[in-house]
Amino acid sequence: MSTPNTEEHNRLGDISDGWRLWGPYLSERAWGTVREDYSPDGSAWTYFPHDHARSRAYRWSEDGLAGISDVKQKLCFALALWNGRDPILKERPFGLTNPEGNHGEDVKEYYFYLDNTPTHSYMKMLYKYPQGAFPYDDLVETNRTHTRHDPEYELVDTGIFADNLYFDVTVEYAKVGSTDILVRISATNRAGTTADLHILPTLWFRNTWSWGEKPELDEARPTMKKVAPGLVLARHPLIDYYTLACEGTPDLLFTENETNVARLFGAENPRPYVKDSINDAIVHGQQDRVNPDQTGTKVSAHYSKTLDAGETWVVRLRLSSVPTADDYAPDGDPFDGFDATFDQRILEANEFYAAIQPLTLTDDERLVQRQALAGMLWSKQFYHYNVEEWLNGDPAQPPPPPERKHGRNSEWQNVFSDDIMSMPDTWEYPWFAAWDLAFHCLPLALVDAEFAKTQLLLLGREWYQHPNGQIPAYEWNFSDVNPPVLAWAAWRVYLMDKEQKGTGDLAFLERVFHKQLLDFTWWVNRKDAQGMNVFEGGFLGLDNIGVFDRNAPLPTGGWITQSDGTSWMAMFCLNMLTIALELATHDRVYEDIATKFFEHFLYIASAMNNIGGKGIPMWSEDDEFFYDVLHVPVGDERGAVNVPLKVRSLVGLIPLCAVTIMEQGLLEQLPDFNARLRWILEYQPEDAKLVSRWSETGIGERRLVAILRGHRMKSLLKRMLDESEFLSGYGVRSLSRYHLEHPYVFEQGEARYEVRYEPGESESDLYGGNSNWRGPVWFPVNYILIESLERFHSYYGNDFKVEYPTHSGQMLTIGEICADLSSRLVSIFLRDQQGHRRVFGDQRLFQTDPHWRDYIQFSEYFHGETGAGLGASHQTGWTGLVAELIQQIGKSRVGGQDSTQASEQAEAPVGRSPASENAGTPWSAGVAIGK
Repeated sequence: MSTPNTEEHNRLGDISDGWRLWGPYLSERAWGTVREDYSPDGSAWTYFPHDHARSRAYRWSEDGLAGISDVKQKLCFALALWNGRDPILKERPFGLTNPEGNHGEDVKEYYFYLDNTPTHSYMKMLYKYPQGAFPYDDLVETNRTHTRHDPEYELVDTGIFADNLYFDVTVEYAKVGSTDILVRISATNRAGTTADLHILPTLWFRNTWSWGEKPELDEARPTMKKVAPGLVLARHPLIDYYTLACEGTPDLLFTENETNVARLFGAENPRPYVKDSINDAIVHGQQDRVNPDQTGTKVSAHYSKTLDAGETWVVRLRLSSVPTADDYAPDGDPFDGFDATFDQRILEANEFYAAIQPLTLTDDERLVQRQALAGMLWSKQFYHYNVEEWLNGDPAQPPPPPERKHGRNSEWQNVFSDDIMSMPDTWEYPWFAAWDLAFHCLPLALVDAEFAKTQLLLLGREWYQHPNGQIPAYEWNFSDVNPPVLAWAAWRVYLMDKEQKGTGDLAFLERVFHKQLLDFTWWVNRKDAQGMNVFEGGFLGLDNIGVFDRNAPLPTGGWITQSDGTSWMAMFCLNMLTIALELATHDRVYEDIATKFFEHFLYIASAMNNIGGKGIPMWSEDDEFFYDVLHVPVGDERGAVNVPLKVRSLVGLIPLCAVTIMEQGLLEQLPDFNARLRWILEYQPEDAKLVSRWSETGIGERRLVAILRGHRMKSLLKRMLDESEFLSGYGVRSLSRYHLEHPYVFEQGEARYEVRYEPGESESDLYGGNSNWRGPVWFPVNYILIESLERFHSYYGNDFKVEYPTHSGQMLTIGEICADLSSRLVSIFLRDQQGHRRVFGDQRLFQTDPHWRDYIQFSEYFHGETGAGLGASHQTGWTGLVAELIQQIGKSRVGGQDSTQASEQAEAPVGRSPASENAGTPWSAGVAIGK
């Protein structure tokens, strides 16, 4: 396929002009993060709480409402609001901390990412601002009375939106050029009465001058000043000069982006004007708090108006770079052509998405996909964290407590992040997480494959990857172990990029491969404790799914060999094998390492059935399911008692993901690899017999390499596709529904541990936070399961059918099952026949109100029975995978391909979609069936 010829695609192809220099890189939250935590005990939420955020300068990054910044976050722009009743300006979204929420951290605001383009030439966001006093205390106190058995108390539950007493505040950005940005703020009074509103667009410099050797030196300090009515000139020694032109003649309120130490710590402020001075001037009428000389490092343009019922008020601004301080005076009216530019950028955004979205998508599918992709792009954030400096403290600040030297992330002093990264959530998780990011890169590759590739390469750079080869997990503990899915993601992104451009980026693939080789070696050396090719990676991102916290010392003593950890490593082997074979077709050197990964896969697969050669399997013949095995040391000749932990969970389904297909043509192209492979199969026949169907070719003479043979695969599918076990109307549950009536119980002495199916918020705080893998539907593992099943389909073809759903009597191909599973996941967001979206649950306002029902929140996970969204509410990280699912559903519909796609499908081998192992998209071309 050739790259579409839209203006946005052309901008993407010309990265030298800096169109990405400005973007949505400003998080919704910077308080309560690890980076800002200088406490002795690592209590990040309490060390820098929300109450400090308006008054205390951040050290590492900034936050703001609907904001933007340059790529190094030197200069920031965001929105502040006041309704005349709130106790503080609304400068950032509010939410509960992990200790405050009955299910962990939880943002208590409603905002929606509605549009964005990859170069951020056009961006749009909506914020719902109540007209009554924001119920900060009510949200905290009421949630404090709720237990883990109770639902979360949300902002809508307070009654604040009753009678439509709120404003819809829409913030849009349109670039004239890479450093010339138009801002349009539209506020609509949804109430039936008049209402007052203050709009304060705010420009400020990130504080980079208070932390060095001599912070008192003014030469290091950037400045802003009023140079004309409604016009601000901003000077920073490391970036261009910028002007902010404000339409009309608003008051310009200047202060400094510095901590109000008097308010927070009872000391004297070194300077009279501090970070919260504008708040005090507006909310408390203390005009002496802002600088009368109209200069500083932070400025707000103050607009106020009484809006009639239903009235929309528009405020316009323009942020532009200028060559020198003497060039601030604009030529003519800075707002000439303003609306025309917006119209043009919106038209270009529409053309960009029209070129990407399949023609067969419904209008509702297009809406959901576009908002999901908008959320993915709005979640590109500036991430700054120099661990060595953070541990040592700053010369101009009090020294950090000595406990920090050996505390959180102290062994990661190589990490020095100063990059734009894809984050799981701009409020709840405003930091990178390695295995989340792997899934992010697939929907991102739909719109910006170069950025997706950059992200995957970034985690392997020396300022992230540890010298020992480990990839950092996430900010709260870089040393935690995530499932090793980066190689999988790199291969998928490589194929998607290849499909879009017609040629594969081998340099990208090779660079990723080398870094992943180091990570693989770390896994083998550090997480196979007994040297038996079975792995104990810790909680592996699945939080509270198990009997014990697998990331902590076991209360029983001993260790666990993990079905999922070992299966992830088998999958890692096959991903690396696949990449090595692709590279070997261009450089025969890679045949050797491909052989190594094939052999290592056999060892791992064999070990799952006979741990350490001691006859200890993870597979239960009685239950026909995979389980973790607990090894408890005993003081006799047995050495340890081996106890299968018989919890039917995703842990036992992950073995399905260790599967790949080898094409006969590829084997013929690599005769040395083929010969070595046959030698291994001949001299390790038991392993080969156990894990692959090498002697039986499938459709198109394909070879299947998998942990599971046909019978075991069918046995797992029988449970996975059973609606009384794993199969929900909205995807695959993370824990079998069987455990609702039959909880798994493990007892030792007087201790009792129980795992029960919980379809919604978890009643277990085993791992803390709001994550719950004890029943709900999660997109990332669903996605990877579907993709893995598609590989089985490409081997077995249409003649191989299984009962779907189990006990229904209906026999379907695996490809048809994949299509239906995809449809179940997507249906969470689409309107049903009653016009309701399952993601909204039973919130009538969201389901029926025309000003709410088409604004989608992409939750962290979904109720296993109703599909309602739960957990983090803006997880257009891995839940953004719905955009890729919608894309494949659109392509699969009859007549849904353009002429190029139709030709590719016609030439594909029988039983193989162009999206299978050697093409760019993962699903079959089957049409989704009804449930």
